[in-house]
Amino acid sequence: MPVRWLSAADVERCLPMAAAVDAMAEAFTAVSAGRVAMPLRLGVEAPAAGGTTLFMPAHDPGLGYTVLKMVSVYPGNPARGLPAINGMVILVDGATGQPVAVMDGAALTALRTGAASGAATRALAREDAAVLAVLGAGAQAPYQALAVCAVRPIRQVRIYNRTRARAEALARSLAGRLGAGVEVVVAESPAEAARGADVICTATSSTEPLLDAGYVAPGTHVNTVGSFRPAMRELGRDLVARARPVFVDQVQAAREEAGELIDALQAGVLGPGDLVELGQVLAGARPGRVDPEQITLFKSCGLAAQDLYAAARVWERARELGVGQDVEL
Repeated sequence: MPVRWLSAADVERCLPMAAAVDAMAEAFTAVSAGRVAMPLRLGVEAPAAGGTTLFMPAHDPGLGYTVLKMVSVYPGNPARGLPAINGMVILVDGATGQPVAVMDGAALTALRTGAASGAATRALAREDAAVLAVLGAGAQAPYQALAVCAVRPIRQVRIYNRTRARAEALARSLAGRLGAGVEVVVAESPAEAARGADVICTATSSTEPLLDAGYVAPGTHVNTVGSFRPAMRELGRDLVARARPVFVDQVQAAREEAGELIDALQAGVLGPGDLVELGQVLAGARPGRVDPEQITLFKSCGLAAQDLYAAARVWERARELGVGQDVEL
């Protein structure tokens, strides 16, 4: 049985950011329509190492594929000279149950997570958004910037990271990728990065809020993608309350995994009816931005459906291009 092995470079070649944003919009719409079979992720903790390994399956009969992603998140790895995120994605033919492709999970995760923010920004941010702030300089951060720049006319990107050297390295890399029309600068603090920004992306593993309401101007759109456990928080409770309704990838996942939203719900500053799935907005079933002064907030913990739709796009394009290595199992 031949299985196509696809490297990180293969994944990026087969799924350009614009196509990834479209794939995420399709995934969120399918989730909200109830077309995707998708249990909540299973997380296995490694307390001594401070890491987590996640197992994420999904199936969409209309798409014709099943996916299983295994991804590990070890925030201490960069200090060892290792990637913080590692993993693999197995794509299975939905009609036969046979694996058809195995692909780099870290690359797919970074790309689809950025593209999710791109889909949310396209749906919720002001059309004239020109300044982007990115809090965090890890594996997810460059894809947040690339995705937002793909859907809005961004002229300046501000980067903050608690380790300035990492922010500077990301700034140099992004400056080369985004071109001369986009200024990339390093900020000294979350407040300096966020104040006056039109779009803000947070992509950190923080357990203490980095971004409060006082930093965020009216009309700003915020994407927060770093936290995926109840104890993790990137946003202050006051910002969550100010941004109601909060747009999420899936209401069930948000209630059980999104630390900022769990905290706000328990404190009573957010009600269950204040959570709106992005897929409902994309399908026209619920309104998105209704006022240019509105602060919009998209909170994503990440769904296996995103991996499913991204992996299917990669596989189909890989077959067209002849990319990857076939291996007999």
